Amino acid sequence: MLKLDSVKIAYGAIQAVKGVCLEVRAGEVVTIIGANGAGKSTLLKSICGLEPVAEGSIKFNGADVTTVKAHERVSLGVAMSPEGRGIFADQTVRENLTLGGYCRRKDPAAVEAAIEREFKRFPRLRERQDQLAGTMSGGEQQMLAISRALMSEPRLLLLDEPSLGLAPLIIKDIFNAIRQLRESGLTILLVEQMAKQALGVADRAYVLETGCITLEGTGRELLNDPKVKAAYLGTH
Repeated sequence: MLKLDSVKIAYGAIQAVKGVCLEVRAGEVVTIIGANGAGKSTLLKSICGLEPVAEGSIKFNGADVTTVKAHERVSLGVAMSPEGRGIFADQTVRENLTLGGYCRRKDPAAVEAAIEREFKRFPRLRERQDQLAGTMSGGEQQMLAISRALMSEPRLLLLDEPSLGLAPLIIKDIFNAIRQLRESGLTILLVEQMAKQALGVADRAYVLETGCITLEGTGRELLNDPKVKAAYLGTH
């Protein structure tokens, strides 16, 4: 479904991503782990069209989307829940969800059905539907960010650090939701610093270090890799 071929991304003279090659097959959950500053978020932004690619190509369902604009990629089936959530703080929960379904605005019934689906996924959002999103807890805002991305009915969901700053019980809820999405057949590319949880839910995974892929394999293989254990799991 997704293929990156020798993708390079630069900020002026600084090369943040250095020739990354990776692929995500339909129905998979693929995880990218790595330290802060490794280039993980930059890579996700390039996939959804928010960061230009200096060299290389990005293909989605066989079509080259390297230069396709971000809003057009949403219509093609790519959606992202960004790092830091990026919700519209001065809008209500329902308004945030409605905006997430903007590309389907010509079918109000479908948008309303999608909102109802997200309320069932995260019942807390139904309780908070008329509340300004910026007044909710961090966990509730993360639920909203994921649901807003799902409102466009994506074929590929990009999740950037969904556990960031959340309490352990909320993190458990978020990863349970990711598992349910995987079981529904949705394709997911997950960037996450909580390596154990991320690898536990992943079919396959990549390790990104200073802009380069240094390891790849199944989630189980990387969970058991001594280098990954030492660097990301706090064990030797």
